[in-house]
Amino acid sequence: MESNGTAREVVIVVYDGIQLLDLAGPVDVFDAAGRVTGGGYRVRLASPGGGDVTTTSRIRVGVDADLAAVSTPPHTLLVVGGWGYTTATADAVLLHHLRRLAAGAQRVASVCTGAFVLAAAGLLEGRRATTHWSYCARLAESHPGVRVDPDAIFVRDGPVVTAAGVSAGTDLALALVEEDHGADVARTAGKWLVVFLRRPGGQSQFSAWTQARRVGNGALRAVLDHIDAAPADDLSVPALARRAAMSERHFARRFTREVGVPPGRYVERARVQAARALLESGADGIEAVARGCGFGTAETMRRAFLRELGVPPGAYRDRFHSSGRLPSPAVAGATTRPPT
Repeated sequence: MESNGTAREVVIVVYDGIQLLDLAGPVDVFDAAGRVTGGGYRVRLASPGGGDVTTTSRIRVGVDADLAAVSTPPHTLLVVGGWGYTTATADAVLLHHLRRLAAGAQRVASVCTGAFVLAAAGLLEGRRATTHWSYCARLAESHPGVRVDPDAIFVRDGPVVTAAGVSAGTDLALALVEEDHGADVARTAGKWLVVFLRRPGGQSQFSAWTQARRVGNGALRAVLDHIDAAPADDLSVPALARRAAMSERHFARRFTREVGVPPGRYVERARVQAARALLESGADGIEAVARGCGFGTAETMRRAFLRELGVPPGAYRDRFHSSGRLPSPAVAGATTRPPT
């Protein structure tokens, strides 16, 4: 395919302590799209001071420019994340140049904890945004003016696009390529990189508990523990209300207020989480998994998977089954809710 004109400039802001995949995923997507179009993008890495940076995996990355020397706002300004984001959010010079370049950029984006850097620069104020599921609550608490969507692969609010953790930067970059050059170019780039143009599961981060907030009430914590431990039990509102020693109406209201989702939705997510673990690491059939996780029938589980993940159980197993090589979420210590 031919290029549609002048290459779009992408400036990627890096700093010590970035996650290598946060950077490599988008860079390779833009490179693949550029090859497809005959030169659709010009990608430059910029850091405060212009020095090379070291990633969290101790890989040294060469930098093209001092952020202060980037005089013309790029088409796309992208900030990557990593463990070094806390230092970056306190770097007044970095934040100043982010605001300066963002003012003229057509798009501003972040990957993973790069959202904290955008927020520190005031670029997410009043906007919807996302970040890695394990940092969503922290982003919401530290920046109350940001409407955090904890269950999205990426979120677009006007000219600002934020992506979830690590590999979600690839999804974001493919979406930007599709916006610039159309679905055919994005699909070709995705096929070349052997990734999906649209990740199975739609916008979900595949986390059953990313919207659950810290729960202070002891009775509700006990209910959550029970849901996590026994997803096949009777987890109806009457049964859970009895366990919490509350009236059904009071329980439903308080649960929704403190956990962030209604009881029925949380139970469904917990059951999907339990089923995911079995589908990823076990050999039981779909019917057995459905019964063991409280769905009752395979059809009920299929509908829940489509609601929560956008993909049916069989397709989920086909893609994520590990044949015992990798730990399932349960083995790895993941639970349906964050620790209190």
